[in-house]
Formats: sequence, structure tokens, C-alpha cells
Amino acid sequence: MSSNFSRTQQVRKAVIETPRGVVAAQHRRAAEIGAEVLAAGGDAVDAAVAVSFAIGVVEPWMSGPAGGGAMMVWRAAEGRAHAVNYGMRSPAGLDPADYPLAGTGPAGDLFPWEAVVGERNVLGATAVAVPGLVDGVGLAHGRFGRMPWRDLVQPAIGLAREGLLVDWYAALIIASATRALARDSDAAAMFLEDGQWPPIAGWTSLAQKRVAMDRMADTLDRLAEKGPREFFDGDVGRALAADVEAKGGALRFADLNAYRARIEEPLAFEHRGAQFFATPGLTAGPTLRDALAALAETPAARPDGVGFAAIGDALKAAYARRLTTMGAEDEAAGAPACTTHFSVVDREGNMVALTQTLLSIFGARCVSPSTGLLLNNGIMWFDPVQGGPNSLGPGKACLMNVCPVIGEAGGARFALGASGGRKIVSAVTQLSAFIADWGMDLEQAFHHPRIDVSGGEVVAVDDTLPAETIAAIEARHPVMRARRTVYPYAFACPAGVMRRDGLNTGATEIMSPWGDAVTEPEGDRT
Repeated sequence: MSSNFSRTQQVRKAVIETPRGVVAAQHRRAAEIGAEVLAAGGDAVDAAVAVSFAIGVVEPWMSGPAGGGAMMVWRAAEGRAHAVNYGMRSPAGLDPADYPLAGTGPAGDLFPWEAVVGERNVLGATAVAVPGLVDGVGLAHGRFGRMPWRDLVQPAIGLAREGLLVDWYAALIIASATRALARDSDAAAMFLEDGQWPPIAGWTSLAQKRVAMDRMADTLDRLAEKGPREFFDGDVGRALAADVEAKGGALRFADLNAYRARIEEPLAFEHRGAQFFATPGLTAGPTLRDALAALAETPAARPDGVGFAAIGDALKAAYARRLTTMGAEDEAAGAPACTTHFSVVDREGNMVALTQTLLSIFGARCVSPSTGLLLNNGIMWFDPVQGGPNSLGPGKACLMNVCPVIGEAGGARFALGASGGRKIVSAVTQLSAFIADWGMDLEQAFHHPRIDVSGGEVVAVDDTLPAETIAAIEARHPVMRARRTVYPYAFACPAGVMRRDGLNTGATEIMSPWGDAVTEPEGDRT
């Protein structure tokens, strides 16, 4: 298929080697905040808490306090990894009968389930699951952090008081969801002009436009003062649940009271002498393990057609196992996933790989007016047809695609992850193989073209790969050629850090206009 895009353009991001800490995130301002925490004497977990809240302000459509996710933590002094799971759950009072099938067949490209009347499992308060993010980062901070909780939430409050700057990329994202946002009066009032138009400036305008986020700032201020359980046991949680109930959702204050994140033993496995630690359970960690195990059964290869064809085989086998043993998948490969990932390494070598999400872009496209928070649409993760391993029901954990991982290979330790829905595990598998099998450093791995295998027959191939490589993949798999572009993302959006011989590096997806790896500022640590 012919493409409109330049075939000579080259995009690169610098990767700096430093003894100081590094934060790699999908938004530079959030990464800068994390780096400043490290400079103030904070641990990698402290920086991760600050980045988590900050990035929920500057990328509110990707994640936020009303979402969920998981993280991997590496403690250098212990020589040990820990998994923290704060995935969403369906409310205890949810009734599957409230999600009748439309009888029109599959819902289309958004997700592979049978369509539900009024898209009640996708849009609006009826799609809201029990969020866990604040309890998850709070649990990690309580176990590993050393700076005061309030100090770590404070930068996000400042960002919210400023309001969200609507640059060209923010305007593009808001414009992509305008019709859905207009369905909820509170979302429309927050993100759209006159409740119906995206806030896009003129071509030659230098005036700044901002989305007011004062109510979110008030919520964050209360969380800073009262602590993370305020979101689940206090006035913030009470207001959030009341808003969802008023809009017709099943979430109740009791669901928030009962929610508890967990610190778990990670899924540990080897791959050709490399060691990996991933999140267990209903995440993509087991699928990453299966993909690398299948890849290990093939001869070690260079990053050529043979190597990429083997990666395609391995990912297809891993997805087949995921679909049959872990429940059906969450969203189609072309669905607009709403997730963010960032990775942190500090001077001591402690690491965090953290993924958080609202699920779809702008989540349920619904805002809690009392808290100023975008709400998740975690109910979309469940199959509305009853009788399956992942069928919709009350009080069930969601099957997430998040795949944060800690790895060690060739004398280097690294923390990786990505956003991008079903594309996540494909990207993390390849980056892991690039480092562990093909000896790449972080800069080489993040700039190298990738393929994507997301559970279907067709393999998406970066068409900047050499012609002979693409031909070798086509000999084994149906192929769709695609480009790495700013919008839409044909491949996942990863972020990672690496430590080798006491020196740290960080990298983000080269096509992400906001993503960056930021080094801890120089100076004495307080």
C-alpha cells in the first residue's frame, strides 16, 4: 500500500550515559519532576510516585488516579525484585444483565466482544471499574520510599493549578475523541470549547490555550494531605463513588473501601542466560515469559529476516496460550489504548518499571465533577458473553496487558515497559530480545525497527526494515507494512532505563513528541 510519508526522514533521540539517576517517561515535564526528586535525595520509588501523579495531570487521557496498573521494583541492596499489582476490578454490585447484547455481532475495531446495547461496557459511568492506582503507588511508597508522601504529590498539584497546556499534540488527541467526550456534560465542559469543539489554536497563533484543572488540583491536594487511602476511605472516595452512582454506574464507596493493592513475588524466568522479573497473574507478564521461551527454542539469530520471523512465531504461540488459558483478550489491535509507561533508575541502582492506564483513550470519556478526574472504562476488559474465563461478572479482577519488566543480561540491568494495549507485550518482547539476544544497548534497541504481533494472523512490519528482512517475514506470516509515526501509533510506545558498570541510560519511543529521558540534575543531594 502506498504511503504519503517521507521515506528519507530520520528521527533520533539522544541517549546520555551518566552516574546520576534517570527517568524515562512519555511526557518530559513528568520526567523532569521525577529527576528533581532524585536530586533531592529521593529513591527510585519516590521518583516513581511523583511521576505517576504528574503524568496523570499532563496526560489525563492516558492515566490518572482513577485508573490502575502494575509496577516492577528492583532493590539494589537486596538484589531482589518485587511486583506491585494495582489492577482494576469490577464492582461487587455489577449485574451482567445490565449489559445486554445488541444482537448486531462483534462491536467492530474497538474490541472483539459482542456489541452491548448503548456501548454500556465502553462509554459512560456503566463502564467504570474499581480503580487501584493510588493504593498501588501508596503501597510501594510505604514499603520502599523515603521522602514524605506530600512532597511527592505536590508537583502534580502545581501542574494542575497551571492547567493543561494545549499544544498541537494535545489538541490532536482531544480532537480524536471529541464526539465521545461530548456525550458527557462534565467531560465536554472540561476538554471542549462550547461543549463541542476541540481547543485548537489557529495556524499562526502564538497564544496559549489551557484546560482548567482546578478541581483535580483540589483532589490531589487532599490526597497529599490525607494520604493514599483518602482515595478509598475518605471524602475523595465518597465523592467519586457518588458521582459514578449519579451517572448510573455500579461503583460504590464500599468497593473503594474494600480495594487493596498487593506486593507479590514476581514471575522470575531465564532466557538464554538472561534473567527476567515480570508481573504475575492477570497481566502480560506470563505472555512475555511464554514468548521468550518460544523464541529460545529457535537458533539464536541476528536482527534479520530469520530473527524477526522467529519473533513472529514466538509471539503468535504466546498469544495463543494467553487466549486459551488466561481468558479472551481485552481490545482489538486497532483499538485506541490509553496507557502510559515510565521507568526510573537512581544512583544506587534501584529501579522502577511502572505502567498505569485508564484503558481506552480518555477512559470512559466521563468525568467525575466532584473530583475533576477522568474515569476508567475497565469494564471493557470483560467479555459480555457469559460462560467464558473472562466473562463479565461482579467482583472480578481485570485481565490487563501491562508488562513492566526488570531484566539482567550481558552485565547490564534494565527496566522496560510500554503503552499501546495489545501491542505492549510485542514491543517488550522485542526490546528484551534486542538486549539479551542481540547485545544491543538501550539506544540501539529503541531506534531499531520492530514488528507487531497482537494476537491475529497479520504481522505489522515497520517498512523501514530492509527489503530482504520483510521478505523473510512474509514467507512465514501475512504482513501489513506500517510506519512509526506520531499519530496513530502502529507500534507500542516504550520507555526504559539501563544500568551498566555504575552508569545509567534512559530512552523513550523515538516518535513520541512528548517522551524523553531526563537525567537527575547535578549538585549535592539533600
